[in-house]
Amino acid sequence: MLSNLRISKTIYASACVVVWAGFSSSPYHSVAKGIENGIVVKANHSLSVQQLISGTITDEQGAPLPGATIRVKGTSLGTVTDLDGNFSIEVAEGGVLQISYVGYVSQEIAVNGQSTISIQLEPDATQLDEMVVIGYGTQKRSDVTGAIGSVKAGEFNKGVISNPVDLLQGKMAGVNISSTSGEPGAAQNVIIRGIGSLRSGTQPLYVIDGFLLDNSDTGIASNPLNFLNPNDIESIDVLKDASATALYGSRASNGVVVITTKKGKSGATQMNFSASTAWSSMAKKIDVFGADEFRNQVVAAGGALEDFGGNTDWQDELTQVGFSKDFNFSMSGSNTEKFSYFASLGYQDQEGILKNSELERYSGKLNMNQKAFNGRLIVDYNLTASHTENLRPSIGSTISDMLSLNPTIPALTNGEPTLLNTNALNPLKRYELYSDDAANNRILATVSPSFEILDGLTYKLNLGVDYSSTNRYQQYRPYTEVINESNISDGTLDVGISENTNKLVENTLTYNWHNYQHNLSVLAGHSYQTFLDQYRLTSARGFADNNIEPRYQDHNSTSEYPTTVSSSAVKNELQSFFGRVNYIYNDKYLFTGTLRADGSSKFGENNKYGYFPSFALGWNVTKEDFMNNSVFNNLKVRASWGQTGNQEIPSKITKASYAEDRLSTGAGSLNTYPIDTDGNSLDNYPYGIVFTRLANPDLQWEVSTQVDFGIDFAFFNSRLTGTLDYFNKVSSNILLEVVPADPVQPTSTYWDNIPDMKIHNSGIELALDYSSKEQREFSYTIGGNITLINNEVKDSPYSVLTTGAAQGAGQTGATINGYINGHPIGAFYMLEFDGIGEDGLNKFKDINGDGEVLDNDRSVVGSAIPKAIYGAHMNFNYKSFDLGLNFNGSAGSKIYNHTTMSLFTKAQLARSNNATDFAVQYPEESFNNSNTVSTRFLESGSYFRLNNATLGYNLNSEEIGLGDAFQNIRLSVTGQNLFVITDYSGFDPEVNTGSTSGGIQTFGIDRFTYPRARTFSVNLNLTF
Repeated sequence: MLSNLRISKTIYASACVVVWAGFSSSPYHSVAKGIENGIVVKANHSLSVQQLISGTITDEQGAPLPGATIRVKGTSLGTVTDLDGNFSIEVAEGGVLQISYVGYVSQEIAVNGQSTISIQLEPDATQLDEMVVIGYGTQKRSDVTGAIGSVKAGEFNKGVISNPVDLLQGKMAGVNISSTSGEPGAAQNVIIRGIGSLRSGTQPLYVIDGFLLDNSDTGIASNPLNFLNPNDIESIDVLKDASATALYGSRASNGVVVITTKKGKSGATQMNFSASTAWSSMAKKIDVFGADEFRNQVVAAGGALEDFGGNTDWQDELTQVGFSKDFNFSMSGSNTEKFSYFASLGYQDQEGILKNSELERYSGKLNMNQKAFNGRLIVDYNLTASHTENLRPSIGSTISDMLSLNPTIPALTNGEPTLLNTNALNPLKRYELYSDDAANNRILATVSPSFEILDGLTYKLNLGVDYSSTNRYQQYRPYTEVINESNISDGTLDVGISENTNKLVENTLTYNWHNYQHNLSVLAGHSYQTFLDQYRLTSARGFADNNIEPRYQDHNSTSEYPTTVSSSAVKNELQSFFGRVNYIYNDKYLFTGTLRADGSSKFGENNKYGYFPSFALGWNVTKEDFMNNSVFNNLKVRASWGQTGNQEIPSKITKASYAEDRLSTGAGSLNTYPIDTDGNSLDNYPYGIVFTRLANPDLQWEVSTQVDFGIDFAFFNSRLTGTLDYFNKVSSNILLEVVPADPVQPTSTYWDNIPDMKIHNSGIELALDYSSKEQREFSYTIGGNITLINNEVKDSPYSVLTTGAAQGAGQTGATINGYINGHPIGAFYMLEFDGIGEDGLNKFKDINGDGEVLDNDRSVVGSAIPKAIYGAHMNFNYKSFDLGLNFNGSAGSKIYNHTTMSLFTKAQLARSNNATDFAVQYPEESFNNSNTVSTRFLESGSYFRLNNATLGYNLNSEEIGLGDAFQNIRLSVTGQNLFVITDYSGFDPEVNTGSTSGGIQTFGIDRFTYPRARTFSVNLNLTF
């Protein structure tokens, strides 16, 4: 942060140096001189003798501080330093100067007859942390009017981290981060202040060093953010309310995550090397029957026992201890005030707890900053490059096998995986035959020159490109011994090639003007961004069993196994005009107003542009005179209103689309007419053109309108700090693909805005942090956050819009949860289980009391969305030791255990498939009973987790004789996912692996989920 302040000194000076206008009602009259010669403030005062004081203000390194503020205590007189840190001011005899600069400790200097004064300011660690990143700039925390959460590098979660958002889990109120599975690099659900859309998912907009990412699929199965090395990140700021996000317009309704990478620091070059090794194992096993108990339970259930004489724990056989290693080297510095740099190289190799599960990443980072023309020209250059390889097993099949496979089957026979009696595939053999291997190359590069045209007026150009290329190979090697799974016996290969190109051009003008009472900042900008996503899939089948992988074999298409090729390309454009005004009066009264107009190629001609305004007010109450003796060290009140949009919908949906079609058999759909009216063969039915999608140029943007009221406060000499926010967010103009009310339509569905339908999210956020007094040997910080949220769908014209449906024989398509009027998103909608009847079959409650149980007896029985999310952290320091603990959890949610419904039934047990006690909890149950979607499989999703714990020790390099070589040597051990308290019976309550329904995201369904790991790592960090 200190380096960031130094880099921005010239910019800050330009914003601070203004023509002194005398906005005071005092009898003083002041006149400002040019910045090149310093600023001289002359005052006429009839009661005292004035003397001219000149001087220089520097930082702790002796470098000049342009834009530092000098005030004469007790008067309205003031000035700022020029580009060389010089100032001049007239002061009355016995006067006292007050000197301040952002990020430095303020000083008071008595003149005492001096005519020349040199002042060196020292950094203020507490003030340095107050700078936060906002849209297209930075701002002091005390001046922020929006709801922004910030986490710095030193506060990040530790351990094996492949996804940058993992660094934030549990750290911030209003931000719910949950893993979709335990797979290395797995995607995360990031929900900021609730879910407000049907089709657009929950992902926020990610901004890395000023570049706006696209959330499109890059072709690699894991999270697309995995290309970024977490060790390169300096800070992450989350913009939560509309005042903070509206400047990003059409992509900000889910919030904005701003990631700032590390920059060069002033002073001597610093190098850092870190190395870590880690081992992971399955955190929790599901308690399926052992071989002896299985034999008894199958017989007791009335099934036919298939006993192969073995005793196999398939959970042990199909998992492993995954080893990981991580190496990073970086160097940074600034040889002059005109140039700074940060460069890094990283390597991470993370093994999963399933075999053939691995994420390997090579990364490089280069950030440079160059100044010229006395600091008026500044050029920032950022380059991130990565090569990521992701190897995956067949997850669903492997999890199903490890939980349900007969435990009496020996894992190996004569040293080879046992061939199952049905000639099905032994999962150990599947590890040898199946692979899903993706290799991604990605480059994110930006160059941002800025030039101060006039004092305080700066033009900035931001050019950037994000290019990603992925080759993905999914294959089965041929294995002729398996005769009932032809894709395995013949061998298959799917080759996917993806290319994504995201280009950005932005032009901004910023004008900063201030004196000691008035501070005005005006931003105006234009943005143009293009997105091109290309994909090609080739599928082949029928390979020689010659011990060569299918992807390396020659393959010709045959009539029996024809090779298929499909491809697509989607191009989108987004043009935007935006502006912001920040005004601060006397450091007390704050105003922010923004407006963004976005034009997207995704929308039709009649609604091409959307307009997204916001307004916010703030009051620094503690700056008032009547607060001088209050218990508050800080008290700020905030209020904001604004609108943001959502354009994350399929491309081209406003345009008409056609396809060729004709009668394909003698009986079928008559989409074309025969030439011969008596025709009954394909020759008589030529190809015709039919609609596949109707044009809708009137389709409108989804709009999220949000109100926020917040309080920031501090007590006990700022040792206890906190924020309290109330928010109310309403999403309208909901976009959905719907079925026409009129059955006579050329297409079966079309896209429309749902009239009057709204999604409400309201809640309260509270964050508290307490720091002890700094003591010589022992200190600590304790903090936590909690968010209470209420989500509700209102005025929906549909009885239920399915978000989660069951899968499997006899279950496919059965509704599990959805959007239901008057209930939260992800509401579970199903029959209520009422035990087993005398006939051995399910009983369900007759909700409507009509004497029979039908579909209309389904009801809302809970929601996948938690009512409360929370996190806590504790950090202790004793001499050279430090201990950090991070907790997180949620309450009030439900999970549908689809794994239990699919596997752990009495019917499965009777077939000699393994199960848990769940299958035999009703002895009278018939093994012919169906596993109907009901509350029988619905469980509590609440949990409390020790997410992260790190114990570290900082060696004194001087004492061990390495003082000349190393500035710091640190050793640490970290544990991740050390324990979780929950009533959920599955692998982990933090889960979501259901399939989407109609493109609508699923919530709270657990089906064959990759287990979560418990990880321990040993880490070494050297600074030299």
